[in-house]
Amino acid sequence: MGELKCYHCGNEVTKFNRVLFDEKAFCCKGCKTVYEIFSENDLGSYYDFQSAPGATPELTTAKYDFLDNSDIRSKLLDFEDDNIAVVTLYIPHIHCSSCIWILENLQKLNSGIIRSTVNFPIKKVSITFNTAEISLREIAGLLSKIGYSPYISLENFDVKKQGVDRSLVYKIGIAFFSFGNVMMLSFPEYFNIDDYWINEYREFFRWLILLLSLPVFFYSASGYYIAAWKGIRSKMYTIDIPMALGIIVMFLRSLVDIVFGHGQGFLDSMCALVFFMLLGKLFQQRTYNFLSFERDYKSYFPIAVTKLHSDKTETAVQIYEVQRGDRLLIRNQELLPVDGILISERAFIDYSFVTGEAVPVEKKSGDKLFAGGKQVGELVEIEVVNSVSQSYLTQLWSNDVFQKKVDIKYRTITDQISHYFTPALIALSIIAFIYWAFIDLNAAFNVFTAILIVACPCALALTAPFTLGNVIRIMGRKKFYLKNVTVVEQMAKVDTLVFDKTGTLTTQIASQIRYEGTALTEAEKSAIKNIIRGSNHPLSRRLYSFLPQGVATAVRDFEEKTGAGLQAVVDGLVYKIGSAKFLGTAPAVENEETVVYIQIGGFDKGRFVFENQYRSGLEKLFSDLADKGYGLHVLSGDNEGEQEYLKNVLPPTTNLVFNQKPEQKLAYINELQQGGNNVMMVGDGLNDAGALAQSNVGVSIAENVNVFTPASDAILDASQFEKINYFLKYSKNAVKTIKMSYVLALTYNVIGLSFAVSNHLSPLVAAILMPISTASMISFVTIMSNYYSRKKN
Repeated sequence: MGELKCYHCGNEVTKFNRVLFDEKAFCCKGCKTVYEIFSENDLGSYYDFQSAPGATPELTTAKYDFLDNSDIRSKLLDFEDDNIAVVTLYIPHIHCSSCIWILENLQKLNSGIIRSTVNFPIKKVSITFNTAEISLREIAGLLSKIGYSPYISLENFDVKKQGVDRSLVYKIGIAFFSFGNVMMLSFPEYFNIDDYWINEYREFFRWLILLLSLPVFFYSASGYYIAAWKGIRSKMYTIDIPMALGIIVMFLRSLVDIVFGHGQGFLDSMCALVFFMLLGKLFQQRTYNFLSFERDYKSYFPIAVTKLHSDKTETAVQIYEVQRGDRLLIRNQELLPVDGILISERAFIDYSFVTGEAVPVEKKSGDKLFAGGKQVGELVEIEVVNSVSQSYLTQLWSNDVFQKKVDIKYRTITDQISHYFTPALIALSIIAFIYWAFIDLNAAFNVFTAILIVACPCALALTAPFTLGNVIRIMGRKKFYLKNVTVVEQMAKVDTLVFDKTGTLTTQIASQIRYEGTALTEAEKSAIKNIIRGSNHPLSRRLYSFLPQGVATAVRDFEEKTGAGLQAVVDGLVYKIGSAKFLGTAPAVENEETVVYIQIGGFDKGRFVFENQYRSGLEKLFSDLADKGYGLHVLSGDNEGEQEYLKNVLPPTTNLVFNQKPEQKLAYINELQQGGNNVMMVGDGLNDAGALAQSNVGVSIAENVNVFTPASDAILDASQFEKINYFLKYSKNAVKTIKMSYVLALTYNVIGLSFAVSNHLSPLVAAILMPISTASMISFVTIMSNYYSRKKN
């Protein structure tokens, strides 16, 4: 019999958490409630599109109270007039057709919602609603109740709505329109058709072609003229210079031919060249533009907090309104947005996001708490000592070491080749013109024009964008998202990898703990939670977070034996929580899993199994990388507690460094680079932000690619961690493809130039050959990049 899955969300259903309803099994009451809501509102079809498409809902009622604040609400709304408002919310859980279906039928759950539309690629839903019938807070609560909690951060509050820059799209549209019409009007010239009407209107067609080409020459191609001029001024011979020169020569030569009646010129080839070049640029820009690779602390802070007044009333206030001396309430799993003093008796703060230290730190009343820590456990009260702009986390992010960039400006393969190709081409065309000018001035112009047209580096310039554009598209399908195409070339040069430990080599997914044994009652679960609350052992903290919130119970005779377990009395029963030896029971076969046994009143009840929190495939990944000769390093803000385990599972050549502060990680990367290494850093939290910025390639690993990723060059979905070696190999093959295509393009150029220099190639033939070579290059790189993507690592 296979393991039982929750009908709503697909999580594992055990004896410990099973809820049965309507002949279906659910993992919790929340999932059962969502199923009931959908059934009662005739939305049962939600489960027809995909099996177990939902997410476990959040049961909190106060999380979105801040949306009742009028200032916050007005900043978040896209439109508001009378009783009609529109809001766009980011929903991280959107992942399938069932999600789209239910989110576009929200009006069936509440009549105040008029319509809702999902933008699937960026995981956002736009909701139009009647403010007289439903508030923004109630909409957020409704979404949270059905498992689609919106993610709202300080970044949403500060964002300034900007118009979308569509200039590239306009340029492509004009180039395509002109290209198509010029080609159509040029057909009689191609086939030299001798027809009365064609001969009668030939001059009209030529002038019409010139008219259609003017917007392409002056508007669509303007970016290349600007880039070429900047390259000349900075004495950098980029690929834009011969491209701009080729476009100008084709236009001017065509203008002369049409004005003096010599022919129609090469305006069709000019329009085609500009169109394909712009298309390649669009291909790069549009690839995964929904991801954010540049983040600051605002991406992580809540938009508002709960302020406690002197009369004990609570209100939601904007983060920026919080002042020194204010009292705030911080709930379980909420991020501390400001530095403060703990007023409550005790709190456990998880600073892994800032320091990398995985174990929550126990704080007592009067202790100082720093921004960026996450409260683990029950609600606590703090007094603010620094506003958000002056807090430790804000200052840490603004520190110079986090803003430091790699000094060496990276030069792409195209730039390297164009540095020699551009001056050589210009020199060759000038020398050939001077040589032929002494023989035949008309032939000299033909040779000069033919050289610049046939050697116009469109094939060279298109090779890299189309190859790398296709590569990042394929990588994106495999859940590895690159900031831009340059990252592929940088990855191909990597020889050293540095990994953060907490959150990178380890996983934070909550489903790592399971219970085996006699089912525990709610009272027993509550008693266990109250007992382990007094322990700061890492396993106690993880189990405390895992167990459901219960009723506070008096704990007597509490005793913690280091390395063994806990013992206490609750309601007259002796509870023992710890190792099998501590409980005096026979241990089960554990398969290297960490286990905590439970004994109540002298009876063995069962055990909590802590599944290995290191990511699957870790050993094989490091072994493969070591075999390929990569230098391997692990940096961690943790202490050396897991050093021995890592030494046993990782290759002996791996350098393990612990107790590293954020600035120390950055310095470590810098030291490796000073030694001549090309470094790729793989991290996940704010404590890695400086190292990610300093490294040649910074890769942020994320359980959700749209949330909680520091500034980086790439975002890797955590489920694809074991494929890092594949992505590195694929990057090398992508660069190999570009180099092969360059050899083909240069071979074509040498053959074409030899004919052009000897005056055996007319400008017309050169203009026809140019798009053919371009099309062949694009086909070659597309086929090769797809071939390498299918090759096994």
